[in-house]
Amino acid sequence: MEPFAVTKFREYIRIKTVHPDPDYDGAIAFLDKYAEELGLECRHVKVSKDDVNRTIVIMTWKGRNPNLKSILLNSHTDVVPVYEDQWKCDAFAAIKDENGDIYGRGTQDMKCVGIQYLEAIRRLKKEGKQFERDIHLTFVPEEELGGEYGAAVFFKTKEFSDLNIGMALDEGLANEGNKYTAYYGERSPWWIRFKSEGNPGHGSRFIENTAAEKLMKLIDTLLNFREEEKVKFQQSVKCNLGDATTVNLTKIEGGLAYNIVPAELSACFDIRIPPTVDLKEFEGQLTKWCESAGQGVSFEFVQKTSNTNVTSTDANDPWWKAFTDGIKKLNIELTTEVFSGATDSRFLRAAGYPAIGFSPMRNTPIRLHDHNEFLNETNFMEGIDAYYAILPCLADVPSF
Repeated sequence: MEPFAVTKFREYIRIKTVHPDPDYDGAIAFLDKYAEELGLECRHVKVSKDDVNRTIVIMTWKGRNPNLKSILLNSHTDVVPVYEDQWKCDAFAAIKDENGDIYGRGTQDMKCVGIQYLEAIRRLKKEGKQFERDIHLTFVPEEELGGEYGAAVFFKTKEFSDLNIGMALDEGLANEGNKYTAYYGERSPWWIRFKSEGNPGHGSRFIENTAAEKLMKLIDTLLNFREEEKVKFQQSVKCNLGDATTVNLTKIEGGLAYNIVPAELSACFDIRIPPTVDLKEFEGQLTKWCESAGQGVSFEFVQKTSNTNVTSTDANDPWWKAFTDGIKKLNIELTTEVFSGATDSRFLRAAGYPAIGFSPMRNTPIRLHDHNEFLNETNFMEGIDAYYAILPCLADVPSF
């Protein structure tokens, strides 16, 4: 017989909170009912002023001492689109095969974690447990679009401030080996549009000083830098992806017709920068590369994160000690890394809150945003055990 927690997980997967038209209403109704089942306080905070229902669902399990800083368990409800013809089954049917592998968009990123929080709390409440600190669960929209209209807005509101957060847990990645991975920081995502202006003219002539020539020079410089970083990453046994600067050309724009040399072209890059890099210096390097490419070459930020805050992993830090004490109960080895992508945790760290990215999945290939995303039933249930061990340690951290 299927565990009740797995049934709830599959039900959550079937709610199509997929962009560009996520069913947030369906997710909110599902979560409201969940909170009622568990006897958790539940309220909503709307973070948008337009017709899109960007609503934060907040659940609260009260502790004995509301004056103490609380614990935040954050997760996002939205998921990325799928290439339906590349999936072996319906990406929103939550099909479970004979091996116990559950297929569906969001199985790893990150509907599993939201349900694991709730089912660990169900188990703890059933045992009559209560802790010193309040535990808040937040289910936020728009993370997959960068979080700018979801968590980034919410974390600046009075409603969030009133939660009196001491530390937070958010998403991580699966570990393909037999360990868990905790993420204490993130790279800064810079989405940049480089613009090149040059002489236009007829496509039959040798036009000098064209936008294309200068843009190609800049692109070559950026891709050469990319190759240097790639080599350093591959040659270092201690370097994880989160420790490297990645540079990827994602879009080229411009031109009016096949026979017109354009007066302007642009190239868009996704650059991810680790917290060890001086961001001011790096931006200065980008400026120099533009100047070297030629007059009329410039850049603008589409998205720019300039936070290099990391969460302490010092053995004497009370929050980190409590988290790792919980992991020790599981007898599972823990590794630590800088997260290679970007999550809502970056907004928390930027505001000074300790935040640990943690998705308790091991022996699992990383399939977030990939075709045939899946999570095995056994690994999912083990994740509930992980939070069952960790939450009491965090929620009973003495005042400090």
